[in-house]
Amino acid sequence: MTTKAKKYQGSCHCGRVTFTVIADPTASVRCNCSLCRRKGTPMTMTESFVLNSGAADLGCYQFHTLTAKHYFCRHCGIYTHHNPRSNPALTRVNAGCLEGVDPLALDCDLVEGAAFP
Repeated sequence: MTTKAKKYQGSCHCGRVTFTVIADPTASVRCNCSLCRRKGTPMTMTESFVLNSGAADLGCYQFHTLTAKHYFCRHCGIYTHHNPRSNPALTRVNAGCLEGVDPLALDCDLVEGAAFP
């Protein structure tokens, strides 16, 4: 992770799901896979992901190879984070869920998720 990484608090819209991460939102990406294209959400890789509250409030969506896990709040529907198919041990968080981060101001690189078979 870059030297711009710092600790952030994050949450879904209704606040039931909360988490803490160490991340660098300026290194956010967008993915062009079939799911992420529809979400359009900048995603930030995290060095650490700690779910503080709301484990029972999280839903998990999987498709295709059932390797990636996409988590969302069952109440407000906000996508909070996922473990990508390319490396399920990693976590990417929705940059829009991080306190103090404006996801619309981020200059994001593109991840070619559509290229995965």
